[in-house]
Formats: sequence, structure tokens, C-alpha cells
Amino acid sequence: MEQSHNLNSLSPAELRLLIRQEDPRISTTNGLANGYQQAGVVILPNHLANDFEAFCRRNPAPLPLLYRSQSGETSCPPLARHADIRTDISKYCVYEEGCLVKTVSSLQSYSTQPRTSSEQQAAHHGPWSDMVCFYLGCSFGFEGQLKKVGVPIRNEEQGTTVSMYRTAVPCIPAGVFSCPLVVTMRPVPAAKLDAAVEVTHLNPLAHGAPVHIGDPAVLGIQDLSRPDYGGRVELQPGDIPVFWACGVTAIEAILSSKPSLAFSHSPGCMFLTDIPDSSSSSSIPPPSESGHSPSTDPSLELIPLCFLVSHNPLLYSLASQRAVAKIRQLETIIGEDPGQRGIRALFVQDELLRSCLALSQACSVAITTGFPTHIMHSPPEETDGPPGAIAMATMLLSLGKQVTMVTDRRALEMNQAIIDEAVKTGVLKTAIPLVAFEDGGPDSALHFLCHHGDPSKPRYDHLVAIERSGRAADGNYYNMRGINVKHLLDPIDDLFIAAKDIPGIITTGVGDGGNELGMGKLKQKVATLMPKGSLIACVVPADYAITAGVSNWGGYAVACGLYLLHTCSSHQRYRNKGLGLERTIPPEQLQDWTANLPSVDKEESILSTLVRFGIRSGKTGNLAMEVDGLTFHPTHSDIITRLLEVTLGCTTPDQ
Repeated sequence: MEQSHNLNSLSPAELRLLIRQEDPRISTTNGLANGYQQAGVVILPNHLANDFEAFCRRNPAPLPLLYRSQSGETSCPPLARHADIRTDISKYCVYEEGCLVKTVSSLQSYSTQPRTSSEQQAAHHGPWSDMVCFYLGCSFGFEGQLKKVGVPIRNEEQGTTVSMYRTAVPCIPAGVFSCPLVVTMRPVPAAKLDAAVEVTHLNPLAHGAPVHIGDPAVLGIQDLSRPDYGGRVELQPGDIPVFWACGVTAIEAILSSKPSLAFSHSPGCMFLTDIPDSSSSSSIPPPSESGHSPSTDPSLELIPLCFLVSHNPLLYSLASQRAVAKIRQLETIIGEDPGQRGIRALFVQDELLRSCLALSQACSVAITTGFPTHIMHSPPEETDGPPGAIAMATMLLSLGKQVTMVTDRRALEMNQAIIDEAVKTGVLKTAIPLVAFEDGGPDSALHFLCHHGDPSKPRYDHLVAIERSGRAADGNYYNMRGINVKHLLDPIDDLFIAAKDIPGIITTGVGDGGNELGMGKLKQKVATLMPKGSLIACVVPADYAITAGVSNWGGYAVACGLYLLHTCSSHQRYRNKGLGLERTIPPEQLQDWTANLPSVDKEESILSTLVRFGIRSGKTGNLAMEVDGLTFHPTHSDIITRLLEVTLGCTTPDQ
């Protein structure tokens, strides 16, 4: 609730004194002690303390550990002077055998000689001298900073405490402790998302940056109007629901582990520390030799930026400024146009970035390629497309994604041979399924994309088309010379059309001329600015249209962008909902990701395979080591080298 002006002007020490005196004006600490860190408190028997500390370390976003007391200690010198944890919280919860039995305004009776029968019962569970207190950072500690950057605190405006929800996301267990993640939700105007992310990122001891932005169902929250803890907070027009990890996760841990006796703060009734919020909180010493005290990032390059990646469902993602800058460099490199195709006219900034952010969070990806431009030759395909498709596939596989390749029935045998050869030569990490899609009636695309044709059960999170011939306005498929190649193609475009109405499937198109599947997003530009544009322009859009001087380069850039995101600590923290140990990437994993990036040797090898199979250069029709009339050396090899220089650079990953 909104506190009186007099209370708002008091220091944490003054407020703790009033709480100790049970001042009736203080019901919750929401909005109090602005500029200072607030803490949740969990008090457990000593024999559970090491397990709980390990649980905190494994789940640092919901459980940022500020201090672990000694057994029986009532003060917390690193956090507050002259504090007594038995009296300095306005309402405590008392648990017996994992059940909440009552709330009290003081715990003193549990640490004095028992006089009444109830006190004797409490003493039977074990003396206070056996109890260990854990102080955990709280998101109330960053609300003052949010206000300073113009982010409204809707729960204060509406006279209620923040909404808290039990999610379907499991924390990483430790010992006896295992429970779902609990989150707070704060409505944030869309224009203020970056500000909210930056401010909270700088205060990791108050849960840090958000762990989810957008559709609550992704967390397993079905109804925002029914919080599990706290009050109901209404979104205002233009607001986006933003979720931070919450220390009430510790209460769920108590309920699930069923200790004989335990205490916690009551949700919304926090312990007020003397520690300033924001980055200065990193000066708190570690709680013990094995304690966990996250530190803030001194480099502004590591501050995350927020990007919308999907409207249906509504999803945002985060990545550090450093990772974003590098992916934008990749986008600039692949936008070069040595073949004079005029592709720069179609460029839209951050299509590569947003596609990579969406692919990073996908589990199952379907990739299609194939442009049969040489109708007088067999096979009619060109050398642009398959190398980029395989480069994306091998990086996605390395990152643990499921990958399926989709092609025409006519080209199944040839594409299977290409995949087999890529595996044999080490270009492709492992064999991947190859399937054809044919028109089998009005629902064939839906049944291909979804289990049993059920739109709520999609098989794929993301569809990618790279240098795949796309349907024009008249229903035909044209190469850049305006020749119709429809008779050589199956209607894979229908998958992209159907995906528009299936929540949870995002689409990407990679192209270099505007007649490729997915380029329908840019059809007006293509029709106006590209040669024969009004005839050849693909009208089937993708959510993201990545333009490149040569489409293969777009595939290489996607692989590099995914590597950059998976080595970006801000992005990985967001993907993992702040759970798991946030430490350096294991060397063997980093080595595997690096080995599965595109390279000059691998791309030369796959191009050599294509030429051996009779596949020709797109622009010239030459059966040679070239793509779109550009020889592999020096043009394509130089682009690959430069992409790798940006990706690997001379700096370490964002850890």
C-alpha cells in the first residue's frame, strides 16, 4: 500500500525501529526506504543450511543471497547496524512440517525460555541457537530506480502490493530443496522496457533484469488477475507484463521440503537494510567462504537491450549491447553487394538480430531451400541456398535444437545425398531428417506443421527459408530473368502462410533478390526497386526477412549470430529464467560451438560437393566453384573470414 509521506522520508534504521515497536502505519514495506535494498528472510534449522545455500547459488535470480548468518545469530552486520531479525519485520510466517501455521509480529518467543504451552511446543522443535537466517535480495529495492527513469510503479498507483505468481518453471534442485520459480509482475509501458531492463540489470542483488517479458502463459501463468501472492495489479493501455524472479520462491522451497520448523517474512513485509540499491550494492562482502554475492557488470557494453521477437504470442528477448553491436556488424557485412544485385535497397535493420533471438529460444526448427533456376539443366538447382542452410542447421544442432530439412519430392534423393556427404566430410554435425511437403488438400499444411492438425500443438517453433523460390502475385514462381519455374516446385510456401495463424511458430526468409520465400514482407520495395520486381516479387511474407548480397551469407550470419547470443550472459540468463549456475561456459561446450561455426574450409568443401553433383552457379550457370557468378576465392572466402573475425574477435564471451 502507499505509505504516508512521513514514513517515506525516514531512513531504514528509523523504519526498523518503528517496525520493532509494531507501528500500525507499516503494513508492508512496498514504497518505503527508497534507494535502499530490501531483503526477504528465510530462517531454517542448521542441518538444512548448506542445502539451502546451494539452492540459492543454483538459482541466483530468485534467490540472490545477501547474507547467511551464523547459527543463532540475530544481527546481520554487513547489511544493517543494530538490527534484530526477530523483531525487525512487520509480519513473519511460521511453518511446521512444511505447513504455514500462523503469522506473528515477532519471533522473540522462539528464542526465550518457554513459559506457555505453545512456546514449549515451539521449543521442542529446536532452540533458536540451532536456526540459520538467510537474507535474500528483493525487487522492492529497485523500484526507486525505476521511478527515477520514468517507469511507473502501477501497484503503488493502484494502492496494492506487487503481484506474485507461482510458475510452471522448475528451479534447479539442491539437496532437499526443489520447487517452482515464483515471479513478480510489473506492468511497464512498451516505450520504457529498455529503461526498466537497464536499471534492474544493474542491481543483481534485487533479482537483476527481468526473466520474462510478454505472454504469461510461457511461464505457465494462466490468469494474471489471480496472483498466488500479493495483490492484483491492472495493466494500463500500452503496458507490457514484465516478470522478475521473486524471493517468494524461498517460501515455496520451505513448503516443499517440509522442515519441522521454519520462518520467513510474510510476502510484501521485507527486512529493510542500510545498503544502497543499484550497482553500489555489489560492495556487500560474500556471506561466507562459499557464499554467493553476485557482482554488477562494470562495462556498459554488457547492459541488455530489449527486442520484440513475436506478436503471437507476445514475446520479447534480451541481449547485451556488445552482442547486439556484433550482430549488427554481421548484418552490415552480408549486405555488401559485389554482384550488383541492388539488394541494399531492401535492407531492414535488425531483421538478422530478431530472427536470431527467436531461433535462440526455439526448440525445433524446419529449414527449406532450393531454387531451380536452371530449367534446361539437370539438376536445375543453384549453388546458393544449400550451403547456408547446412551452416544454420549444424549450429542449431550444436546448440541442442531439433532440425528438419524440408524439400520438394523431386529433389529428395539429391538433397539426401548432399546431407550424407556433408556428414561424411564433417561439414554437418550429424544426419538430420529430410522430408518433402506436397499439396494434399486444404489442411495439408496444418497437419504438416502441427501434431494431428491441432494448432495448439505445433511440431516446429521456427520455419526458415533460405534462397527458396517464392510465390509471386499471379501464383507463379519466377527466377530473376522472369522465367516461371513453378513446375519444378512443391508449394512449401503454404507452410509459411499457415504458420501465420498458428501461435508459437515464427518464420524467417533469407534472400538476395526479392523473389525468395519470405521476402513478401518487402514486396512493395521489391516491386518498385528490383529489376522485373513487379513480376517476380514474392508475396508470401516471413516474420523476419534477412537480405544479403548472396543468400548463403545470410545463413552464415545466422549461425554466427546464434553463437554470439549463446555466449552472451545477458541473453543466456534470460533464456534460462535466471536459473542454473551463471558462470563461464564449459570449455568443451564453447569448443563445440566454435567448431560448428561456418569456416572457409567447410564452405569450400560443401560447394565442391554441390559442383560434383552437377549443381550450377545461379547467375552464370557455370559448373564451377562459384555462387551467383562470384568465385569462392576470394569473394565468398573473404566474407566468411570477416564474419568469423567479428564473431570470435579477440575478446572473450560476455561472461
